[in-house]
Amino acid sequence: MTESTTGLRLALAQLNPTVGAIDDNAALAANSIVSAQSAGAALVVLPELILTGYPPEDLLLKGHFLDACERALGELASSVEGIVALVGCPFRDPQGELHNGLAVLADGAVQTVYSKVLLPNYGVFDERRYFSPGPGARLLELDEQLIGLTVCEDVWLPGPPTSDEAQAGAALIVNASASPYHRGKGAMREQLVADRALENGVAMALCNMVGGQDELVFDGHSVIVDASGETIARAAQFESQLLIADLQLPARETTPPADPDAAAIACSLTTTSAANPASPLPEKPQPLASTLPDVAEVYAALTLGLADYARKNGFCHAVIGLSGGIDSALVALLAADALGPERVSCVVMPSPHSSDATQADARAIAANLGTDLIEVPIAPMMAGYDEALAEPFAGTQTGVAEENLQARIRGNIIMALSNKFGWLALTTGNKSEMSVGYATLYGDMAGGFAVIKDVPKMLVYGLTRFRNEQEGRELVPSSVIERPPTAELRPDQLDSDSLPDYSVLDRALEEYVEGDGGRDSMVAAGIDPEVAERVISMVDRAEYKRRQAPPGVKITPKAFGRDRRLPITNRFGG
Repeated sequence: MTESTTGLRLALAQLNPTVGAIDDNAALAANSIVSAQSAGAALVVLPELILTGYPPEDLLLKGHFLDACERALGELASSVEGIVALVGCPFRDPQGELHNGLAVLADGAVQTVYSKVLLPNYGVFDERRYFSPGPGARLLELDEQLIGLTVCEDVWLPGPPTSDEAQAGAALIVNASASPYHRGKGAMREQLVADRALENGVAMALCNMVGGQDELVFDGHSVIVDASGETIARAAQFESQLLIADLQLPARETTPPADPDAAAIACSLTTTSAANPASPLPEKPQPLASTLPDVAEVYAALTLGLADYARKNGFCHAVIGLSGGIDSALVALLAADALGPERVSCVVMPSPHSSDATQADARAIAANLGTDLIEVPIAPMMAGYDEALAEPFAGTQTGVAEENLQARIRGNIIMALSNKFGWLALTTGNKSEMSVGYATLYGDMAGGFAVIKDVPKMLVYGLTRFRNEQEGRELVPSSVIERPPTAELRPDQLDSDSLPDYSVLDRALEEYVEGDGGRDSMVAAGIDPEVAERVISMVDRAEYKRRQAPPGVKITPKAFGRDRRLPITNRFGG
C-alpha cells in the first residue's frame, strides 16, 4: 500500500544580519518573507536571533535594546499575511525571563513564540549568561500537518526536545540556527541533521545564518533532509540565499486532541490558497548546492569574515605591510578578494636586512593583484632609534630588542597610514606564530583585524597555493612559497633558528591548543619530548601577547580568544 502524502512548499531564508542593526535586520527578514510568499511557500524559516544578529552578547542586558526588538517584531508580524514565518528573536516571558525565541508570525500578528531548550555554554557560546531555557517541545499545526519547532542546539544531541516532537506526531522538524563555522563544520552539521531525521523518522530542515561577526563566520549551508536521512535540498556556503523546496510529508492520520497542550501544539494555522500551488508538487529536482573542497572552504570563510568585518564596521580600504613573505602574501590575497584590489594598499618597508629577493617578490605580489603600492624605507628610522638608545643600551649585546625595533617601526608606519586615511590595518601573524609568541607587540601585531590569526602555518602555504591554482597563474611567486620562512630582522635569519620546523610545530600545537592535551599526549602523538616541553613553555608564556592581539577569523575548532581563555598568571606548567 502506498502511503498517502501531503505537499509543503518550504523556504529557508539564509540571511546575513548585522548585530544591533535591528531595523535593518527586520527589513532583511521582511524582504525574504515576501520573496518566499511570491515563490508559493507556505512556511519560511529564518535564522536564530535574526532580528538582533548573533551573538548580541551584552546588548541583551539592555532593556531598551529588548524593547526595540519587540517593537520590530510586532511591526514585522503586521506585514505577514498568506504565509507563516518563523523568526529568531529574544523573547521576554510574562515572568520577565529572557529566552532565545523562535516567533511564529502569521495573519498579521505574533501567534506564539517557541523558547530554545538547550542553551550552549562552551566554546564561543555563552547563552546561559543571558537566556533561560524553554519548557520543552512545541509544535505548529499548519494546514493540519504538525511541524516541530527547534533552535540550533536543540538538535545537536539525541533526545528531547527533538524526540518529544517526533513522539507528538510531527512530520517535519524545523531548526533556526546561528551555527558558527570552523573547518569541516558544515559537513558535520549536515550529518547531524541526517542523524536526527533517522532517529526520529521525520524530515528535518535547518536554516543557518551566513556572514561574518567579529571573530565568527557563519557558513550558511542550510539543509533539508527527508525521513531516511537523505539530503534533498542544500543552500550554498558563505552566500545569502532563499532556499525553496517542495516536500512530500506523510498525511496526518489523527486529529489533534481536544486539549492542545496534550500534544504540545503551540498554535494551529492555515495558509491562504495563494500560498499553496494547486498543481501537484514535484519531489525532484530540488536545489542542491555543491559543497566546497576543504581548502577552498577555509579560503571562502576567511574572505567573507574579512569582507563583513570591514563592511559592517565602515571600513572602505585596507592597508597591509607586505614583506615578500608567505603570511603577508596570503593576507594581501584575501584583502584583494574581500574588498577589491582598488581598495587595498600594500606597504613595502625595506630595512638593511631585507633581501633584494623578498623586496622584488613583495612588489610583484602588489602588481599581480593590482593593489596600490607604497614604499617607505625604514633604514633612516632605524638609525635614529639606534642613536636615541645608544646611551641606555651601551655595553649590551645587540639582540631581540634591536630586532623588534624594526617590527615596531613598521607597525608605526602602518598605523600612521590607518589613522591618516581611515584605513583598516591588517596584521599578518598566523596561528603558529601567535601560539608561541613569535610576533612583536606593537609591531607586526599592531592593527585592527588579524585575518589569519587562526590559520596554522602549513595551512597558510596550502591556501596560497590554492589561490594561485584557482587563478591559473602565480599571483604569489613560487619563490615566496619555496623560500625558508624568515622575519629578516638580522642577517641570514630563519624562523627555524628559534622554532621547531613548522610541520612539527603545527602538529604539537594541534594537540596542545586545540586538543587541550599535555606533554604526555603530545609525546603519544609522536612529538619529541623536548619539543613538547618547549612548545608548552612558549605557548604559556605568550598568553599576555595574545590578549593584546586584534580579533581575527575563527577557522579551527578552538581559536584563541572566545574559544580558549586561560589565565595570564598561570603556573600549572602544561
